[in-house]
Amino acid sequence: MKTEKQSRRIKPDWLKTQIPTGKTYLGVREIVEKNKLHTICTSGNCPNMNECWGLGTATLMILGDICTRSCKFCNVKTGKPDIVDYGEPKRVADSVKLMKLKHVVLTSVDRDDLEDGGAGIWAETIKEIKKTSPETTLETLIPDFQGKKNLIEMVIDAAPEVISHNLETVERLAPQVRSVANYRRSLEVIRQIAFSGIVAKSGIMVGIGETEEEVLQCMDDLLDVGCKVFTIGQYLQPTTKHLPVLEYVHPDTFEMYKEIGLEKGFTHVESSPLVRSSYHAEKHVR
Repeated sequence: MKTEKQSRRIKPDWLKTQIPTGKTYLGVREIVEKNKLHTICTSGNCPNMNECWGLGTATLMILGDICTRSCKFCNVKTGKPDIVDYGEPKRVADSVKLMKLKHVVLTSVDRDDLEDGGAGIWAETIKEIKKTSPETTLETLIPDFQGKKNLIEMVIDAAPEVISHNLETVERLAPQVRSVANYRRSLEVIRQIAFSGIVAKSGIMVGIGETEEEVLQCMDDLLDVGCKVFTIGQYLQPTTKHLPVLEYVHPDTFEMYKEIGLEKGFTHVESSPLVRSSYHAEKHVR
């Protein structure tokens, strides 16, 4: 007989996804591989890759694929990153044009090894994309840059349409889920983004031991600093070395969170089991 803990690990039907297919998806994948681009879609094993790539939206990861941090939920490699590729901004911009992306989400590994945390490459990549694909809208999912306002300002000055920074989890669980990052510091990053006038966005995972009250408090914390777009998705354990899933949250609960979030004042809430931070990102520009 299975224990309660073992039963929780069996994925329910609502977490089943389709195998990626389709002409547009295959075209995007071919360009990603040919141009040696990194994507969080593949590095993070995103369940929505088929849908997003098929709609002409992709999440590209800059500054390499090795992170200086070791968050307990993340499947991105951790260790000593490679040297900075200063030709990356133009190569990424050329690839975005070639893929004919309508909307692109940029993210990156944390580069605490660099004096500017990679902010210079961030700004240059945004500018190159805007120059070569002026009709393409941009969202940047940024690290916290150790809370250094001048580095965050470099991304803000490059003027992407949306800047996102994820809290990842509720405040109580943050120390055991995130490496180096701090819940309150992340809120200050989001406050700086919102104050600039750019759409500020954040997201969390559920199913790792948070309570409903803590999720609602997280919403309030984000709204207090000016966050406008909020995403909530089910945490899925990448490997046995990562945090275990404590609960597969029912779709009805996600719908409840969406309704409450909109009532509280978010302009847009994405909330369902398979939602990831860049899911339906093209809608968040509005």
